[in-house]
Amino acid sequence: MSSDLPGHDSGTPLGLVVLVSGSGSNLQALIDASASADAPFRVRAVGADRDGTGGVERAERRGIPTFVARVQDYVTRADWDLDLERQVSAARPDLVVSAGFMKVLGPAVLGAHRAVNTHPALLPSFPGAHAVRDALEHGVRVTGCTCHWVDAGVDTGPIIDQRAVRVEEGDTLESLHERIKVQERRMLVDVVGRLAADRSWQNA
Repeated sequence: MSSDLPGHDSGTPLGLVVLVSGSGSNLQALIDASASADAPFRVRAVGADRDGTGGVERAERRGIPTFVARVQDYVTRADWDLDLERQVSAARPDLVVSAGFMKVLGPAVLGAHRAVNTHPALLPSFPGAHAVRDALEHGVRVTGCTCHWVDAGVDTGPIIDQRAVRVEEGDTLESLHERIKVQERRMLVDVVGRLAADRSWQNA
Protein backbone atom coordinates (compact mmCIF):
# COMPACT_ATOMS: atom_id res chain seq x y z
CA MET A 1 0.00 0.00 0.00
CA SER A 2 1.22 3.50 -0.76
CA SER A 3 0.88 4.56 2.88
CA ASP A 4 3.86 2.34 3.71
CA LEU A 5 6.19 4.49 1.61
CA PRO A 6 8.79 6.59 3.41
CA GLY A 7 7.55 9.97 4.54
CA HIS A 8 3.90 8.93 4.84
CA ASP A 9 3.19 9.39 8.51
CA SER A 10 0.66 11.13 10.71
CA GLY A 11 2.99 14.12 11.21
CA THR A 12 2.66 15.24 7.60
CA PRO A 13 -0.44 16.31 5.65
CA LEU A 14 -2.40 13.47 4.13
CA GLY A 15 -1.48 13.32 0.44
CA LEU A 16 -4.41 13.02 -1.98
CA VAL A 17 -4.83 12.09 -5.60
CA VAL A 18 -8.27 13.24 -6.69
CA LEU A 19 -9.97 11.62 -9.70
CA VAL A 20 -12.57 13.63 -11.63
CA SER A 21 -14.77 13.38 -14.71
CA GLY A 22 -16.53 16.72 -14.75
CA SER A 23 -16.56 20.26 -13.39
CA GLY A 24 -14.59 19.42 -10.24
CA SER A 25 -16.68 21.21 -7.60
CA ASN A 26 -15.83 18.54 -5.00
CA LEU A 27 -12.17 18.87 -5.96
CA GLN A 28 -12.40 22.64 -5.51
CA ALA A 29 -13.75 22.16 -1.99
CA LEU A 30 -10.71 20.01 -1.15
CA ILE A 31 -8.30 22.49 -2.75
CA ASP A 32 -9.83 25.38 -0.81
CA ALA A 33 -9.77 23.45 2.46
CA SER A 34 -6.11 22.57 1.98
CA ALA A 35 -4.97 26.12 1.24
CA SER A 36 -3.82 27.03 4.75
CA ALA A 37 -0.33 26.19 5.94
CA ASP A 38 -1.64 23.96 8.73
CA ALA A 39 -4.22 22.08 6.62
CA PRO A 40 -4.35 18.34 7.44
CA PHE A 41 -4.28 17.24 3.79
CA ARG A 42 -2.86 18.29 0.41
CA VAL A 43 -3.95 17.53 -3.15
CA ARG A 44 -0.83 16.10 -4.78
CA ALA A 45 -2.30 15.38 -8.21
CA VAL A 46 -5.57 15.32 -10.12
CA GLY A 47 -6.48 12.71 -12.73
CA ALA A 48 -9.34 12.60 -15.22
CA ASP A 49 -10.85 9.99 -17.51
CA ARG A 50 -11.48 12.44 -20.35
CA ASP A 51 -10.02 15.56 -21.93
CA GLY A 52 -11.20 19.07 -21.18
CA THR A 53 -12.65 18.60 -17.71
CA GLY A 54 -13.27 21.55 -15.45
CA GLY A 55 -11.62 19.59 -12.65
CA VAL A 56 -8.27 19.43 -14.45
CA GLU A 57 -8.55 23.14 -15.29
CA ARG A 58 -9.15 23.95 -11.61
CA ALA A 59 -6.06 21.96 -10.64
CA GLU A 60 -3.88 23.56 -13.29
CA ARG A 61 -4.87 27.05 -12.12
CA ARG A 62 -3.52 26.10 -8.68
CA GLY A 63 -0.34 24.53 -10.06
CA ILE A 64 -1.38 21.00 -9.10
CA PRO A 65 0.00 18.25 -11.39
CA THR A 66 -2.61 16.60 -13.61
CA PHE A 67 -2.96 13.58 -15.86
CA VAL A 68 -5.59 12.08 -18.15
CA ALA A 69 -6.25 8.37 -18.68
CA ARG A 70 -9.01 7.73 -21.23
CA VAL A 71 -10.34 4.18 -21.37
CA GLN A 72 -10.66 4.34 -25.16
CA ASP A 73 -6.92 4.89 -25.51
CA TYR A 74 -6.12 1.39 -24.19
CA VAL A 75 -6.52 -2.04 -25.76
CA THR A 76 -8.31 -3.44 -22.70
CA ARG A 77 -9.90 -2.10 -19.53
CA ALA A 78 -7.18 -3.94 -17.60
CA ASP A 79 -4.52 -1.97 -19.49
CA TRP A 80 -6.28 1.25 -18.52
CA ASP A 81 -6.43 0.16 -14.89
CA LEU A 82 -2.70 -0.63 -14.85
CA ASP A 83 -1.74 2.70 -16.38
CA LEU A 84 -4.11 4.59 -14.10
CA GLU A 85 -2.43 2.91 -11.14
CA ARG A 86 0.99 3.91 -12.50
CA GLN A 87 -0.02 7.55 -12.84
CA VAL A 88 -1.75 7.65 -9.46
CA SER A 89 1.25 6.03 -7.76
CA ALA A 90 3.64 8.56 -9.29
CA ALA A 91 2.17 11.16 -6.90
CA ARG A 92 2.69 8.84 -3.90
CA PRO A 93 -0.73 9.46 -2.35
CA ASP A 94 -1.90 8.30 1.04
CA LEU A 95 -5.48 8.32 -0.19
CA VAL A 96 -7.26 8.35 -3.55
CA VAL A 97 -10.47 10.39 -3.72
CA SER A 98 -12.99 9.55 -6.42
CA ALA A 99 -14.82 12.88 -6.69
CA GLY A 100 -17.35 12.63 -9.48
CA PHE A 101 -15.15 10.08 -11.26
CA MET A 102 -17.49 8.14 -13.56
CA LYS A 103 -15.40 5.00 -13.88
CA VAL A 104 -15.21 1.91 -11.68
CA LEU A 105 -11.70 1.56 -10.27
CA GLY A 106 -10.06 -1.75 -11.10
CA PRO A 107 -7.96 -4.22 -9.13
CA ALA A 108 -4.61 -2.58 -9.95
CA VAL A 109 -5.62 0.75 -8.39
CA LEU A 110 -7.54 -0.78 -5.49
CA GLY A 111 -4.75 -3.25 -4.80
CA ALA A 112 -2.26 -0.41 -4.34
CA HIS A 113 -4.33 2.35 -2.73
CA ARG A 114 -7.18 3.01 -0.34
CA ALA A 115 -9.89 5.07 -2.03
CA VAL A 116 -13.03 6.90 -1.00
CA ASN A 117 -15.93 7.94 -3.21
CA THR A 118 -18.81 10.40 -2.92
CA HIS A 119 -22.25 9.45 -4.22
CA PRO A 120 -25.37 11.68 -4.54
CA ALA A 121 -27.79 9.41 -2.70
CA LEU A 122 -28.19 7.71 0.67
CA LEU A 123 -26.65 4.34 -0.10
CA PRO A 124 -27.54 1.52 -0.33
CA SER A 125 -30.50 3.24 -2.03
CA PHE A 126 -30.01 4.40 -5.62
CA PRO A 127 -26.49 3.27 -6.55
CA GLY A 128 -25.12 3.91 -10.01
CA ALA A 129 -24.77 6.84 -12.37
CA HIS A 130 -28.34 8.20 -12.19
CA ALA A 131 -28.90 8.38 -8.44
CA VAL A 132 -30.58 11.79 -8.31
CA ARG A 133 -32.94 10.98 -11.19
CA ASP A 134 -33.77 7.61 -9.68
CA ALA A 135 -34.58 9.16 -6.30
CA LEU A 136 -36.90 11.72 -7.90
CA GLU A 137 -38.66 9.11 -9.99
CA HIS A 138 -39.11 6.88 -6.95
CA GLY A 139 -40.81 9.71 -5.09
CA VAL A 140 -38.67 9.71 -1.95
CA ARG A 141 -39.04 12.70 0.35
CA VAL A 142 -35.49 12.52 1.70
CA THR A 143 -32.33 11.71 -0.23
CA GLY A 144 -28.79 13.00 0.23
CA CYS A 145 -25.19 11.96 -0.26
CA THR A 146 -22.80 9.28 0.95
CA CYS A 147 -19.04 8.99 1.33
CA HIS A 148 -17.81 5.40 1.30
CA TRP A 149 -14.72 3.29 0.91
CA VAL A 150 -14.31 2.02 -2.64
CA ASP A 151 -14.42 -1.71 -3.28
CA ALA A 152 -14.77 -3.76 -6.46
CA GLY A 153 -18.51 -3.15 -6.71
CA VAL A 154 -20.55 -0.16 -7.83
CA ASP A 155 -21.20 2.04 -4.77
CA THR A 156 -21.07 -1.00 -2.47
CA GLY A 157 -18.14 -0.22 -0.16
CA PRO A 158 -18.40 0.44 3.59
CA ILE A 159 -20.15 3.72 4.38
CA ILE A 160 -18.10 6.41 6.15
CA ASP A 161 -20.60 9.28 6.36
CA GLN A 162 -23.96 10.44 5.00
CA ARG A 163 -25.84 13.73 4.83
CA ALA A 164 -29.62 13.99 4.31
CA VAL A 165 -31.30 16.40 1.88
CA ARG A 166 -35.08 16.88 1.73
CA VAL A 167 -36.81 16.66 -1.63
CA GLU A 168 -38.90 19.83 -2.00
CA GLU A 169 -42.14 20.24 -3.92
CA GLY A 170 -41.37 21.21 -7.49
CA ASP A 171 -37.78 19.99 -7.37
CA THR A 172 -36.19 19.28 -10.72
CA LEU A 173 -33.22 17.04 -11.32
CA GLU A 174 -31.01 20.14 -11.46
CA SER A 175 -32.37 21.90 -8.35
CA LEU A 176 -32.21 18.77 -6.21
CA HIS A 177 -28.73 17.87 -7.42
CA GLU A 178 -27.44 21.36 -6.64
CA ARG A 179 -28.61 21.12 -3.02
CA ILE A 180 -27.10 17.65 -2.72
CA LYS A 181 -23.78 18.96 -4.07
CA VAL A 182 -23.61 21.59 -1.31
CA GLN A 183 -23.84 18.86 1.34
CA GLU A 184 -21.56 16.55 -0.64
CA ARG A 185 -18.74 19.10 -0.67
CA ARG A 186 -19.01 19.75 3.06
CA MET A 187 -19.15 16.03 3.82
CA LEU A 188 -16.11 15.21 1.69
CA VAL A 189 -13.95 17.87 3.34
CA ASP A 190 -15.08 16.67 6.79
CA VAL A 191 -14.40 13.01 5.97
CA VAL A 192 -10.94 13.61 4.51
CA GLY A 193 -10.08 15.81 7.48
CA ARG A 194 -11.10 13.05 9.89
CA LEU A 195 -9.12 10.46 7.93
CA ALA A 196 -6.10 12.76 8.10
CA ALA A 197 -6.49 13.11 11.88
CA ASP A 198 -6.97 9.40 12.59
CA ARG A 199 -4.90 7.26 10.24
CA SER A 200 -5.61 3.89 11.82
CA TRP A 201 -7.34 2.98 8.52
CA GLN A 202 -3.93 2.93 6.83
CA ASN A 203 -3.03 -0.20 8.76
CA ALA A 204 -6.40 -1.93 8.39
